[in-house]
Amino acid sequence: MVIGLGLGALALLGCLLFSVFLGAADIAPGTVGQAIFQFDGSTEHLIIRTVRLPRAILAIVVGAALAVAGAITQGLTRNPLAAPDILSINVGAALAMVLAVLLRGSGGSYVGFAFGGAAIAAMAVYWLGSLGRSGMTPLKLVIAGAALSYLLSSLTTGILILSQRTLDEIRFWLAGSLAGQDIATIMPVLPYITVGLVASLALGRQLTLISLGEDVAQGLGLNTVWVKVVAAIAIVLLAGSAVALAGPIGFVGLVVPHVVRFAVGVDYRWILPYSMIAGGILLSVADIAARLVIRPQELPVGIMTAVVGAPFFIYLARSKIKR
Repeated sequence: MVIGLGLGALALLGCLLFSVFLGAADIAPGTVGQAIFQFDGSTEHLIIRTVRLPRAILAIVVGAALAVAGAITQGLTRNPLAAPDILSINVGAALAMVLAVLLRGSGGSYVGFAFGGAAIAAMAVYWLGSLGRSGMTPLKLVIAGAALSYLLSSLTTGILILSQRTLDEIRFWLAGSLAGQDIATIMPVLPYITVGLVASLALGRQLTLISLGEDVAQGLGLNTVWVKVVAAIAIVLLAGSAVALAGPIGFVGLVVPHVVRFAVGVDYRWILPYSMIAGGILLSVADIAARLVIRPQELPVGIMTAVVGAPFFIYLARSKIKR
């Protein structure tokens, strides 16, 4: 298991290097090292230092945050179809961001709005999925998430139709994009993601017990209420931060935990660190593809993740219905 994490870290480093090397402009590999260690202010060095390197780092950070948030969501709800985007958590954060831009303009940081929108959406989905005599079930949770996602998406679209200025400012961001960010934008959000990742890794054993059933976990002496509270806070921090930085990128939190479970089993002490690395790799590869597929133009990375994630979601839904 530890060897696998080491190999994954090397693969992640390789994705970082390829992300810096590849782009619309052809830059020699040797120039990358010079731009980092012997910066001279040239155009190529500026492209690497201010565009490509921050973007490569952002892809890893956002991918790790989304994947870990998805793994926690699936373990907490015992639902293989759960993920922050499927349960409308990302959509809630996006709506809050759009409202913030509408009311305050594009200047300033809106991370707090993203956290608030993600938290409200998560509580609403949990409440809707718990209605009825049978209480919360995986199927009801997915249906509630889909219904709320359509509602919040409709509200977001309505705001953008009424405000052309808001649409112009966040059009590309809404599709899920890593473009246009720099280190100064990433650094204020990084502490929230760090806290969310550390809290998640600390919950590995507890999530493994909860995934076996809440009765089993309580029988083993686990205080499931506190575990759920801490896990929910971690999900909000990770999903809200990711949306604030890169927009509502979908399917990373759904796909990565399933692939990781296939490789390492059901122990969340391994699922979470592997998801962190695999999420960074997936989003890095998707971003490289988004930049190269219609070069010199580029696609939003959210489109590339949807191309992979949508068929995977259909497969999961069909297999769950059959069982």
